[in-house]
Amino acid sequence: MSRRPKEGFHVKIALDAMGGDFAPKETVAGACLAAQELGVEVILVGNENDIEAELGKIGTQDLRLSVVHSGQVIPMNEHHPVDAVRKMRESSILVACDLVAQGEADAVVSAGNTGATMISALLRLKRLNGVDRPAIATVFPTTKSYCLLIDGGANSECRPHHMLSFALMGDAYARQVMGRENPKLGLLSIGEEPTKGTELTIASYELLSKTDYNFVGNIEAKDIPLGQVDVVITDGFTGNIVLKLAEGVGEGMMRMLKDSIGKSLVSKIGAGLMRPALRSLVNKMDYSEYGGALLLGVGGITTIAHGRSKAKAIKNAIGTAKAAVEGNVIEAIAGRLAPGGSGRRDNLEN
Repeated sequence: MSRRPKEGFHVKIALDAMGGDFAPKETVAGACLAAQELGVEVILVGNENDIEAELGKIGTQDLRLSVVHSGQVIPMNEHHPVDAVRKMRESSILVACDLVAQGEADAVVSAGNTGATMISALLRLKRLNGVDRPAIATVFPTTKSYCLLIDGGANSECRPHHMLSFALMGDAYARQVMGRENPKLGLLSIGEEPTKGTELTIASYELLSKTDYNFVGNIEAKDIPLGQVDVVITDGFTGNIVLKLAEGVGEGMMRMLKDSIGKSLVSKIGAGLMRPALRSLVNKMDYSEYGGALLLGVGGITTIAHGRSKAKAIKNAIGTAKAAVEGNVIEAIAGRLAPGGSGRRDNLEN
């Protein structure tokens, strides 16, 4: 039995309720938190019986929730997502993308198989005109606030014009969602000099220098957590390594800190006095605080959450999608790619 949402205008999110290591328990719980705290309507897509069973454990009477049945789930460990998406036409992620394509939802969120999510979005939502390679845009915590890294893993091999496209999309997101009036863009390389790096970074530097973006040149990996730029531009192979390393370093540091605190009474007392500061640090390093990454370059807001996401992370991933919808990110990107727009590749290469 589907639940009828309340009347009135609100952002509608199609959630792949079966995607993730802890689905559907945590995805349903996260949807409830989002509906309660963020004022969104969440359409839960997946096995109706399983979803309703989880909803029955939670008080959902006044929440904007509905259920759309889907009888198939693409496994988290699926190594051939293209084949899986083609074969499983009723998979939860594909049905969720269908809802966005049909105008029944404003955005799709999934903590499921990343490859399947990307393929489903490309099939159903299509690329925006002028975008060759959609890219994953990921929020990265810094000492100042946070920045955006693009590409976070969608494209292992890139050409300079792909990097230009990433810059355009990253700049649009920084302005529309992050509130940065004139965002600083930096190209990730092994040195600040324009001649340092691979053939890709050297050629990309030259191309980015011709734009009207606030391109500050090359940056090194150490500059990212220091907040030297608002948008970090890189290929997906390098970007994914940076993100995974940062995640591992963060978890490792927290474990070492915890071990050190437990070694003496003095350390425990000191940790107690520093608890608010330590809690703030832990929260800043916690991926669940940021929710998910956006797949930019497709014709619908698509948020990819961490596979290990629990309720809090799902809620925040929905919040990321909501902010992108309200920030008109797709319209901003499409406008720059339109004939005569500032992001047109032919305007820069002539």
